[in-house]
Amino acid sequence: MTLWIGVWLLMFSDMVLPEPVKAPVALPETAVISTPVNTIPKGLLEQAPEDISLNKALEHAWSGYSSIRNQRPLSEILVIIDFTKPSDEKRFYVFDLKQERLLYHTLVAHGRNSGLKHATKFSNQPNSHCSSLGFLVTAETYYGKHGLSLKLDGLEKNINHHARDRAVVIHSASYANQDFVDRHGRLGRSYGCPTLPEKDYSEIVNTIKEGALIFSYYPDKQYFNSSDLMF
Repeated sequence: MTLWIGVWLLMFSDMVLPEPVKAPVALPETAVISTPVNTIPKGLLEQAPEDISLNKALEHAWSGYSSIRNQRPLSEILVIIDFTKPSDEKRFYVFDLKQERLLYHTLVAHGRNSGLKHATKFSNQPNSHCSSLGFLVTAETYYGKHGLSLKLDGLEKNINHHARDRAVVIHSASYANQDFVDRHGRLGRSYGCPTLPEKDYSEIVNTIKEGALIFSYYPDKQYFNSSDLMF
């Protein structure tokens, strides 16, 4: 009997018992880190800390830039036209995204059928003589009836994709100068082109040509409901 007990104990001691199954450890909620994908560089927001409409435009512009640059080459220059402001205020902004600073801030005229002092109506249609909203990209320069001009390509179908066919370009004109504002209380108007003052014009065009993204901003519900670039 003693012999059998000893054998049994010897066999039991050589058995490899399975380890007990451990319950999965729940990670604390703080272990899940969510980082914003398209966070606006702090330096850009610091350019106009008290300008609510510009900051809102920057949010949308940066979101669009982050998406579009994955689809096509873009330079590191971002242009914002803030149509929430009247034409007698500077509302054309040129940002250097690499250095996170504002390069130019100047006047810009809108299309004659978009409004008198305030632009409130926008169109993509030929002969509408309206400004267009949304994202466009700068293309090549040429010399036309307004001298040095910059062609634009609209990136949003049914919103601004007719820009080139409509001959919507950036050019300068005397009706976009500050002295016109001083005399009339507003800028003159174009046929839909974003028209800049003559001062520093060539310098601005040479900075933004060939691949800069332009975002023409206005809190228009129809645009935001139609645009594939607004999230």
